[in-house]
Formats: sequence, C-alpha cells, structure tokens
Amino acid sequence: MRNIRTFSVLLPKAQNSLLSILMITAVGLGGCTDQPSDEQLEVWRAEAIARNEKIMADNAKNTQPKEWNLVIQGETSTGKTETLNWQQLQSIATTNLKTADPNYILQPDQVFDFRGIPVSTLLKKYGYQPNVTEVTFMAYNSYQVTVDLYDLLKYPIILAIANDGKPISRAQGGPIYLVFPHSQYPHLQQQYPESFWIFYVSNIVVGTEPARLKVGKQELNLADLEKLPQITVTETVGYRSGWPSGKVPLHGVRLRDILTVNAPDLLSKEIVVQGKTTTYQNNLNSVILTANDIKKCDIFLATKWGDEKKNIPARMGGPLTLAFGSDCQTKTNGLRWVNFVEELVIKP
Repeated sequence: MRNIRTFSVLLPKAQNSLLSILMITAVGLGGCTDQPSDEQLEVWRAEAIARNEKIMADNAKNTQPKEWNLVIQGETSTGKTETLNWQQLQSIATTNLKTADPNYILQPDQVFDFRGIPVSTLLKKYGYQPNVTEVTFMAYNSYQVTVDLYDLLKYPIILAIANDGKPISRAQGGPIYLVFPHSQYPHLQQQYPESFWIFYVSNIVVGTEPARLKVGKQELNLADLEKLPQITVTETVGYRSGWPSGKVPLHGVRLRDILTVNAPDLLSKEIVVQGKTTTYQNNLNSVILTANDIKKCDIFLATKWGDEKKNIPARMGGPLTLAFGSDCQTKTNGLRWVNFVEELVIKP
C-alpha cells in the first residue's frame, strides 16, 4: 500500500462519529418517542470529546519522535542489525537540502528546506557487501521502496526529520521522510517520482537479509527450511511491491510442515505471522492463522520464485513471504500476504 497522510483528517471526524453513535444508541435505548434533554446531550457530547481526546493522546504517545527508531540491517559490512534512536538521529541530522516536494500538490513548485541525514553517510558508516546493488526503505505501515545503491552514494538523498526549521509532522510524512533532490537534479524526478518519497521510515534493508525464521525456541535458516517437504504454487502475489503482474511460480514450505518438525505444540494454537514492521505486530493488523487453517490449507512461506527458483530479494518483500493458494485464501477470509516474515508466535 502507499503511505497515506490521513491522520490529521480522520481524527477530527472520529469525534463527530463517536458523538453520533452515542446519541443514536441512547435514543434507541430510550425508545422511539423519548427525546434526550439538552442536559443529557451535553453529557454525551462531553463524554464523546473526552474519549476522542484519549484516542488522539494514545495515538500521539505511540508515535512520538522520542520513541522513533531507525533500524539498519541486511548485507552491511558486519551483517549485524543496527538501531539508531531518536536522540542519535537528531545528532547526525545536520545536512540541509532545498527542494520541491512532489507530494505537496497545492504548490508543487514550492521549495522547502529539509534537514536530515544523507543516506550515503549511513551507508559509508555501516558499509555494504560487494554484491549489493540496491537498498530498500520501509515505513512502519509496511510500505516499501527500493533505490539503487549507486544513486544513494552519488546524490544527496536524505532521511529528513525537519522541514523549514520544524519537525516533520505525521500529517506531512514524519518523523522520518525520504527526500530526493528533485530541484537540484531534475532528471531524478522520472526515476524516483513522488511514490518513492516514503513516509514514516522505520527500516533500511541493505541488499537482502539472509532468511531467518523464529519458531518457538528455534531459529531456522534457508537451509533448514529447504530440508522440509517443498511446495510449488502458481499464484498472483497478494501484494504488489516489485513483483511481475499476473501469476508466478512460488516455491516454499507449508507452515504445518515447519511446525510439525520444529514446534509441534504450536500446531494446536492460533499463530500470528509477524513481518518486519509494526504493522504486523499489533492486534489491529496482525495476520492470525487458526490451527485448522494451518492443518488443512496450503499456507506456506515462499522462499524462491519463478521457473528458475530465484531467491526473493528485499525489493519483492523477501527473503520470506507468507503465501496462500487460491482455494486456501478463500477459506481464510482473504487474509493478507505478509512480506519480510520473521517469526511465528502464539497469539497473545
């Protein structure tokens, strides 16, 4: 999905909707002929406003910049995962870039003064392995874009945390916003249009990570998964990032085979399939599979794709992606495919 700046629009509407629901419910409980008094309406209004303010406060608390981390992983020089907290990011965000913002549709030619961290600085600090040709940026809501390594090293592409001297709000793509120097290098506009200016950046994947899957107390790599019975299904991938249009062969291993060998006690549980970003790690968006689904359906982790059985790169959501056969997708009520799968855990 695309990053969408809706938070500042939706929250005010929540107050009106909640008030309407409270009024309709109360009228229904009181009977068709009973009308609430002005005093009762005022009580309901105050309750609705208080509840809405709590929702807004909770949302703000969960996304405060001081709690925002940037995770750098993949084929870095060490192969280790690095996490930079908000204070660290602030201390190295000293580069200014003046450019128009293609997502600012009201005045597309207006030039903004962004302050942030050159991606090249991070790549030089943490390194990259010789075979790396691209870097994938992920938002907390699982939207992703992939940029050529050469361009990241050559051009002042930055992770911006401020715009015209002010922190970038959530409504404007903050707290971390990937910004390209369109005004300075107009030819980049075609290669990296507005869809590449990714909002809410939370993860950087250099190249593609090795496949690792946590299952209970076990951690499996690609070799471990390939020792299990394999399955090939030809399907249209359930998310579009980087994949060809139409159906493609997907190769991998069924979840029931993974669990049977490595964590048989989990086969009787509801399982949460966790991807890399927090979208897949909360109750609202979690992909939850029942024991019946796992036992009877071809729900599998795709590890390779195409007739040549190529590894799934980060730009396509790899190295592991949750996949469903067509028949199984229908039985599981259209559950989402999950990219960057990292763990199978018991539903809390």
